[in-house]
Amino acid sequence: MPVHVQSHVRRETFNQARLDQLARAILSNVGAASGELGILFVGDRRMRGLNRRYRGKDCTTDVLAFAMRESLTPHPLPFTPVMLGDVVIAVPTATRHAKQGQRSLNEELTVLLVHGILHLCGYDHERNEKEARRMHRRERMILQSLVRWPKLVEKSARTTNTRRGGGRERHDRQDPKNRLGTTGSPVSRMVTLHG
Repeated sequence: MPVHVQSHVRRETFNQARLDQLARAILSNVGAASGELGILFVGDRRMRGLNRRYRGKDCTTDVLAFAMRESLTPHPLPFTPVMLGDVVIAVPTATRHAKQGQRSLNEELTVLLVHGILHLCGYDHERNEKEARRMHRRERMILQSLVRWPKLVEKSARTTNTRRGGGRERHDRQDPKNRLGTTGSPVSRMVTLHG
């Protein structure tokens, strides 16, 4: 199951091996282990254009999913590889949402990837309340299955001077135990997605 990753943002560098591993784990969890998908990281301007063109909303959003197939209900895929579609994530919007929610960018990207992949597999929280609850439960189950937040961002250009000694400090915090308790379980920090 190939995972194709592209980035159109200059400020972050992403760990493709960890993205691949995370996407495979999510797909396996929803019974779509043989599926292929694309992950695209973009800026707000490009995301706003996609959101306007495909959803009629003239604003940016954090994640969009473009499914290759339309389905009314999620169902397991056959064992032959099937292209599910693309998950597009606006990194600047994700960064703002992470900061507002006091989460790391890695946490935010993980939640957005789970959300986007579930859309590719037929889940749709915008269909009705029952489907929204079903999708939210599935998101929580997948996030609970993660032992730690994966480090998806390799390098960030956003650094600030610290007060002590003028050293440099990264904005994305990597240790989930500082915010999530002793286990580092992502589910305790489940977020509400913006759209």
